[in-house]
Amino acid sequence: MTTQPLWWDAVSATVRPPLVEDADVDVCIVGGGFTGLWSAYYLLQADPSLSVLVLESEHVGFGASGRNGGWVSALYPAPPEVLARTHGDAAARDQYAALRESVHEVDRVVQTEGIDCGFRQGGTVVVARNRAQRERARAEVQHSTHWGIGTQWLEQSEATHRLAAAGVLGATYNPHCARIHPVRLVRGIAAAVERLGGRIAEHTTATRIQDRTVHTTLGPLVRAHHVIRATEAWTARLPDFARQVAPVYSLVVATEALSPGQWEQIGLADAETFSEHRNVIVYGQRSVDDRLVFGGRGAPYHFRSGIRPEFDRNEKVFDTLRRSLRELLPGLDDVRFTHAWGGPLGIPRDWQPSVGYDPATGLGWAGGYVGDGVALSNLAGRTVAELATGRITAISSLPWVQHLSRPWEPEPLRWLGINAGLQIASLADREEHLTGRPARLGRLLSLLTNH
Repeated sequence: MTTQPLWWDAVSATVRPPLVEDADVDVCIVGGGFTGLWSAYYLLQADPSLSVLVLESEHVGFGASGRNGGWVSALYPAPPEVLARTHGDAAARDQYAALRESVHEVDRVVQTEGIDCGFRQGGTVVVARNRAQRERARAEVQHSTHWGIGTQWLEQSEATHRLAAAGVLGATYNPHCARIHPVRLVRGIAAAVERLGGRIAEHTTATRIQDRTVHTTLGPLVRAHHVIRATEAWTARLPDFARQVAPVYSLVVATEALSPGQWEQIGLADAETFSEHRNVIVYGQRSVDDRLVFGGRGAPYHFRSGIRPEFDRNEKVFDTLRRSLRELLPGLDDVRFTHAWGGPLGIPRDWQPSVGYDPATGLGWAGGYVGDGVALSNLAGRTVAELATGRITAISSLPWVQHLSRPWEPEPLRWLGINAGLQIASLADREEHLTGRPARLGRLLSLLTNH
């Protein structure tokens, strides 16, 4: 069993040297994942004369960008009514519309830059397998109709045609999602940034961002007119940002490549991404090389926002994911699982991502995607480029721009609250499996996630 991400296999990597001397640049971006690289890409598109330096503590795509489930989706962690409370209904609809457009923008860049990442927009099918899930799914369709999100209801026969899951009562389907190989995408963007004149320094860890200066563990300082923080879950390691986001782990397993006959039984003929209407989030895809990739939450939050290599592995969660996938898709008993990995994602206290820029300090930021970051990071990169260069369009006025989440509670309250939420979600699923009715714990879960 391989414990590094499937996506890292057999993908040629450019080895980039670390920063070894002080640098003066127009823009310094801290973080070499999707957010940092998209920001660099669009900044250089907007103004090719800019000197742009990206600092990455490991290698590009080391964090969530190289470990995720490979969904380019129009999902957003905060429901539109949450955005509408402070910005109005029209602005909330605009936020979701911008995400749908971002899915197409990723495709456009993939085509323009010739990035072979298996982009295929087959949409997302989310099955309902008990009465409680069906009720939640039906409500989601009504909610989607009101807000123009595009989610449709599939009756049992159509649902099982797309995904032949066990015990399906129906499903929701949303066309605004594509399957990708995320590491091929992140490395393709990195190569495009370098072709445009940007510089990427790997194995260079930023230790502090202060007064338009980035300090690094190796000693060199970077002085910049604009500093963009694109550190997602690792934000918690920076002084002054320790309670900005909570790193919560999501874990993933992958099977060996399946045969054409097996895929004919399973479905996903259009490379749809898939999930189930559970309280504990799960997500899956048919990979470019015909594997089943299946991930989910369930791993604990670690005290004081801990991030360590050993946290990428949790055998109990891996076993649960393998068992859940076999239960969901009958006929996998003899299929071998080849990979199991994990990594942290960033969760703000109010579950609302944000992107912003402060002209007075020259500091910009983006993140807090709660696991929905592949398309959101593209929108963030475009927005950062606009805010930093002053070339403003409508996306710079979306509700998430300049949003500031309140900090997480100090420990041990943070540890208690987050892990309680994870346990409640799991217990709610068990209750619904047994009773078929919406879990009484569901309202408490909504309160914990500010929804």
